[in-house]
Amino acid sequence: MKTSMMALIGAAALAAATPALADDAKIGVLLGFTGPLESLAPDIASGAELAISEVSESGKLLDGTTVTAVRGDSTCIDAGAATAAAERLITSDGVAGIVGAMCSGATTAALQNAALPNGVVMISPSATSPALSTVEDNGLFFRTAPSDARQGEIIADMLTERGIKEVALTYTNNDYGKGLADAIAGAVEKAGGTITINAPHEDGKGDYSAEVAALAAAGGEMLVVAGYLDQGGKGIIQASLDSGAFDTFLLPDGMVGEALVDAIGPDLDGSFGVMPGTDSNGAEIFAKLIEAAGSKPGVYAPEAYDAAALIMLAMQAAGSTDPAEYKTKIMDVANAPGEEIMPGDLAKALEILAGGGDVDYVGASSVELIGPGESAGNFREIEIKDGKIETVQYR
Repeated sequence: MKTSMMALIGAAALAAATPALADDAKIGVLLGFTGPLESLAPDIASGAELAISEVSESGKLLDGTTVTAVRGDSTCIDAGAATAAAERLITSDGVAGIVGAMCSGATTAALQNAALPNGVVMISPSATSPALSTVEDNGLFFRTAPSDARQGEIIADMLTERGIKEVALTYTNNDYGKGLADAIAGAVEKAGGTITINAPHEDGKGDYSAEVAALAAAGGEMLVVAGYLDQGGKGIIQASLDSGAFDTFLLPDGMVGEALVDAIGPDLDGSFGVMPGTDSNGAEIFAKLIEAAGSKPGVYAPEAYDAAALIMLAMQAAGSTDPAEYKTKIMDVANAPGEEIMPGDLAKALEILAGGGDVDYVGASSVELIGPGESAGNFREIEIKDGKIETVQYR
């Protein structure tokens, strides 16, 4: 009996020292399913969930660990709701990592108030505020979307190439909008252009005539709207068209989506914009995979697939679903050296990592993570023609 008891104690001690691999891992998908970008959230979620299903069905993650997605609603603009949703994913659902959040303010709130205190990795596919490049994160926060510091430079280039020298600028009054507006204004002025006015607007209003009157009074060849396509940004555009203040608009990433084109109609023709995107082989493969799954390669859907993939590949590289262990492997699996991995190749990548090899995850958005743990940045320039979003070029 004594020998058996000692054996049990020894086994218990060994188990405590060596955590068992979970049979099932959960990954949170924390997006703005309600709020000013709610029309974009379903496609982004589908991108992340496609990667999760691909890995789970392969049976090759950590000796057969399955993976399931758990959704949470950050609302995009309510920091309290974003924090509560992240806390629920971590403490109630027990997620081992989070794809999200979607908007910059919600991401900051979820990271600082939930993920950081609980030691959980977050990889955002769409939060772009430059402030997130230097946020305190203890090595837990990454993003597959490029910073708006780079988007501002792209927008300045687009205006310069079109010979547009003076523009009015309005932005949604939050972290995302202010950061992007500052980046645009700085880049435009550096390029020799003029921002006639740089004014915030609030989301959720029924009437934007006062804001548009101030923008029109300042003048400009066109209006740059750094807002949300399902909220104030759409309202600003409609009020501008109704009053005749502006008839052409530059649309940064938060304004690019089919919902805006459908809402505004032919009056939006001739406007142009930019969003993260690439014409890489990986992007083409992803588009086919997501369409076969019954969804579409919407804005930030490729980046969401990549965010989820990086979490799971890092788990495999670390041999653990513990964020404290696998967070150090995310940069390794995202960058060279190693065999290049495309969408649909996740099972192969898991096999390579299990065998002690290296992978260079390229994915759907040509992933290359730089110093702050964020994408170096690829962009798709678009124009609205005949009621459709058409690609002009990639940058």
